[in-house]
Amino acid sequence: MDIKIQNNYQIKNEVNKTKHSDTENLNFKEILNETIKANKEVNISNHALQRMNERGVRLNSRDIENLNTAINKLEEKGAKESLILYKDLAFIASITNRTIITSMNNSEVSIVTNIDSTMIVK
Repeated sequence: MDIKIQNNYQIKNEVNKTKHSDTENLNFKEILNETIKANKEVNISNHALQRMNERGVRLNSRDIENLNTAINKLEEKGAKESLILYKDLAFIASITNRTIITSMNNSEVSIVTNIDSTMIVK
């Protein structure tokens, strides 16, 4: 604790004791956010479900897990709207909403606009 004398009054300047705990809280917050992010599921819009049904596309739990991981990675990089190439499929996803907007076969992809990133999931 520092003490300054100013106009015959003692002014106590305490050292900020919360710096260490702020660092610990920051680490806790990061861990919590990562845990929450890992537990978030990817959503599939009605439009994407319709397209998948038309094309006979079925996703199993492993596929959903892989798409979720891809969205997590894209979110970490700051992506907003992305093209995700997975197996023989292409998905347009809103990363901020964690939602697959539409789906198509890779052979149907010719021009994709209004995206800021692309990820190939292997």
